[in-house]
Amino acid sequence: MTETLIQLKTQLLTNWNFMRWLRLILGIYVSVQAIQHRDALAGLIAVFFLYQAFTNTGCFGAASCAVPSKPAQGKQPEDITYEEVK
Repeated sequence: MTETLIQLKTQLLTNWNFMRWLRLILGIYVSVQAIQHRDALAGLIAVFFLYQAFTNTGCFGAASCAVPSKPAQGKQPEDITYEEVK
């Protein structure tokens, strides 16, 4: 249980980039508008943006739309050989 809380704390407090801040700001703004206008659809959209900001996901799914945080190491492009067709 304690290890899970530490992982959650680490996920929430690290890797805050521009897109994550933008999602947080949009989520807060849309949630305020949803409360003021009593709009359920805007509330759902706000929850979606806030979920993305807090979990650092791009789309629904674990890293389905996320860019890897570390570039691949040791992968060299293969040499391409061309064959002339007559």
